Amino acid sequence: MPANLTPEYKAAEAAFRKARDPRDQLDCLKDMLRTIPKHKGTENMRADLKKRIKELTTALAGASATGGARSGPATVIRPEGAAQIAIIGPPNSGKSTLHVALTGSHSTVGDYPFTTQYPQPGMLDYEDVQIQLVDLPPISAEHPVPWIANALQTADGCLLVIDLPHAGCVAEVVALHDLLAERRIHLVPHWPMGAGPSPVNDPFATVLPTLVVANKSDQLDDPGAELGVFAELTGYEYDGVAISARTGGGLEQVGRALWQRLDVVRVYTKIPGQKADFGRPFTVHAGDTVQDVATLVHKDIAKSLRFARIWSGNEFDGRQVGPEHVVTDGEVVELHV
Repeated sequence: MPANLTPEYKAAEAAFRKARDPRDQLDCLKDMLRTIPKHKGTENMRADLKKRIKELTTALAGASATGGARSGPATVIRPEGAAQIAIIGPPNSGKSTLHVALTGSHSTVGDYPFTTQYPQPGMLDYEDVQIQLVDLPPISAEHPVPWIANALQTADGCLLVIDLPHAGCVAEVVALHDLLAERRIHLVPHWPMGAGPSPVNDPFATVLPTLVVANKSDQLDDPGAELGVFAELTGYEYDGVAISARTGGGLEQVGRALWQRLDVVRVYTKIPGQKADFGRPFTVHAGDTVQDVATLVHKDIAKSLRFARIWSGNEFDGRQVGPEHVVTDGEVVELHV
């Protein structure tokens, strides 16, 4: 039976796909439930929406006090920085060691599996931007994580950490993909998010661009060749970088590889009559506008924005543009209200 979805529902679904903040996602899910037609053809969709709303509400409750008591550690991390990247992998692949090496976080590191129990956020500095890396528990049939789908919904992509010298690496990674697919999480090789075809026609599926991080490469004679063999055996066409989280070898590749794939634009702001602030830039997605930058600066500025002046290192520096102007990487923006 056809669902005959309304324009209001389709708009709410599109907003849900775009949302990254878990609270915004919850609002969108509620809008979808409110606007979806109620008939036989939408019974399963309505049940799925109610389930998602309940799961996300429970996950968010872990990060906030209710009646003066916490329900437990947060399982959904609010995105910060230029992007949120989830670090996933089989047990003992070295995820937490990598997270500590890249962010200086206090993730638990041990030579035994399942040392990471809850999401651990940290910030990776790359040039003048920060990328949020979230260390997640290992993905394995022996240690199922019921909230993993909610934790991954806010991510812009994944680092799939593999123990390339380990004999069972291929089998573990194939099993990881199967377990995620059961939870409607699909890893894809194309960046940024949404750049390539979706592997499924499912509005509630989470599709994440993925970069393979081949850890413990210091134990291999030719890590590049081993990555090629891994790709041939698994059929996964991810780009990969070979590193050693223990020795620090190749770690500089990770930030550079992420930045090249995220399609993020840095914008610097300027107060009229003053010099530009070249400290921490505001980061937006390619294709975003002056209006989007104003929203990041302050909601009141966004509401009353009239125009902006733009400096981008050419003969038109200081020119006046409207709120709809698409910003480019490195531009200086002076907002006028």
